[in-house]
Amino acid sequence: MMQATETADGVLVLTVTAERIDAASAVHFKDGFRDATAAHGGRVVMDLAPVSFMDSSGLGAMVAALKSLGGRKLEICGLAPAVDKVFRLTRMDKVFIVHEQLDRALTQDGPEGADAA
Repeated sequence: MMQATETADGVLVLTVTAERIDAASAVHFKDGFRDATAAHGGRVVMDLAPVSFMDSSGLGAMVAALKSLGGRKLEICGLAPAVDKVFRLTRMDKVFIVHEQLDRALTQDGPEGADAA
């Protein structure tokens, strides 16, 4: 459900490989996130481009993922229109740092240089 890669700049990029983050996959999503970030102390950028659907359980899993970072920011990118709408309607776009695309997230200097969508 999640593929992790680390950039030369030490940014951990998590690419979600599932099309849906919903009640059926939320626990698996949270476990995968926790496993992927356990040994990483730097920036974390999650690419959600493959995700075309997210329900309230998926949003809850995203919040749990954020909390598991212990105060660090979780940057997200590549939101499909339906997923972007969920983030905006729930105002979670103010909680997460949102980038349009992965390449834009990686050219930023971190959360301080990010542009919220």
